Amino acid sequence: MLIEIIGYCAGALTTISFLPQVIKAWKTHSTKDISLSMFLMFTIGVSLWLVYGIMIYDIPIIIANTVTVLLAAATLSMKFKFG
Repeated sequence: MLIEIIGYCAGALTTISFLPQVIKAWKTHSTKDISLSMFLMFTIGVSLWLVYGIMIYDIPIIIANTVTVLLAAATLSMKFKFG
């Protein structure tokens, strides 16, 4: 039980940490300070963590990385749109 709580807390904190960036990019329509190569590598890495979580059926990993992939994808799409 404690292990799952730690997993959910870690996932929530690391996932929520992306919200300020997404909100700022959306409000300012500016992504000039965001590294495209870093965000591409990050999104691929998080996608692989999601696949890993699905393969071992680890719910905290699946939830956290699903939300993080969506936030990272939103940031990437704004990077291309506002670019």
